[in-house]
Amino acid sequence: MNICYCSAEEAVKIVKNGDRVFIHGSAATPVPLVNALLQRSHEIKEVELVAISTFGDFDWNHASVKENFYLNSLFVSANIREWVNSPYGDYVPVFLSETPRLFSEGILPVDVAMLHVSPPDIHGYCTLGTSVDAAVAATKAAKKIIALVNPNMPRTHGDGQIHYTRMEAMVWADIPLQEVNYAEKINDASKKIGAYVASLIDDRSTLQMGIGAIPDATLSFLTHHKDLGVHTEMFSDGIVPLVESGVVTNAYKKVVPGKLVTSFIVGTKKVYDFVNDNPMVSFKDVSFVNDTAIIRKNPKVVAINSAIELDLTGQICSDSIGTYQYSGIGGQMDFMRGASLSEGGKPIIALPSTTTKGISRIVPQLKSGAGVVTTRGHVHYIVTEYGIVNLYGKNLEQRAKLLISIAHPDHREALEKAYYERFRR
Repeated sequence: MNICYCSAEEAVKIVKNGDRVFIHGSAATPVPLVNALLQRSHEIKEVELVAISTFGDFDWNHASVKENFYLNSLFVSANIREWVNSPYGDYVPVFLSETPRLFSEGILPVDVAMLHVSPPDIHGYCTLGTSVDAAVAATKAAKKIIALVNPNMPRTHGDGQIHYTRMEAMVWADIPLQEVNYAEKINDASKKIGAYVASLIDDRSTLQMGIGAIPDATLSFLTHHKDLGVHTEMFSDGIVPLVESGVVTNAYKKVVPGKLVTSFIVGTKKVYDFVNDNPMVSFKDVSFVNDTAIIRKNPKVVAINSAIELDLTGQICSDSIGTYQYSGIGGQMDFMRGASLSEGGKPIIALPSTTTKGISRIVPQLKSGAGVVTTRGHVHYIVTEYGIVNLYGKNLEQRAKLLISIAHPDHREALEKAYYERFRR
């Protein structure tokens, strides 16, 4: 193979006026490419950036970037939150399972895909590494591809292979991956919630975990379980010791038995090393992983997700604080519905009873403009540090009583007053 590498500054010259550029996401965010492109904002215009979850610092807050670049995000992560909520960006509400369709069906045609890949193997194949998700579809749809090639990017098995000849430009960068240590975020409330959630998980269950401290806290309480399986849109460090100790075997899954199925991972070097050239882990297109028809085939699917707030009828807001776009729909509804259809499945929303400022997350009504991600028709188990309730099959008044019972004690009186005003009129 005769591979010619160039600088990031040279590579991004491929982007022209009016192009739509897909940015590879999460731990695979090609930060050097993004910032090299933003530095061209004085010479190109009407460029649209499309991404799901991204990590790293983007140097976007300049007049020329605001004038000539627009961020159209499919999920809102911390590094772009200010940008998305400004006049120079916006958010596309979409189920994670359907994001590949936006690219494959030409709803969002991709001119250039900026990827972060593992080095070519002896046959010339790179992999999409830690994030296959919708990057597979965006890569196939892209007219041109720029790749950041990094020896620290794990070579992953599954759907993420791409031959180097597909690349218009390749940039070599020996840099560490973006890391998040969710274990550091676990507090007393997370531990209590994790213990409650773990009590709902039976042996031979198939797990889906959302992002954050609560999923990792839950996993720490599963050390005595047997024959668990993993079919999830993402996982982090907490899965690794359960695999190493034999708790996770994937032996009783119906879909891709014997393997952990995921579409991306986020964590520390520990989990990145774990997936490197590991045939036990299959990174699949998220349109497969998050398909409810696929999810429901597995037995005892336990979906563990979180929320920003929920009202007394069970409406779940997970993506905004009022009208302020905080995150996104993601895969929550894909797995909440898939778990509910699975034989013995349990869809769970787990959240602290209050915010870090002491504000109740269980509220009489959602904030004005808040987005409902999981409807009250889809909700089942709700878990806080004060207990577990199951809203499925309960009427509105019954739901309100149950939710008040697991709210923070400091807020129960106000919630009871709201309950009385609504149901005892």
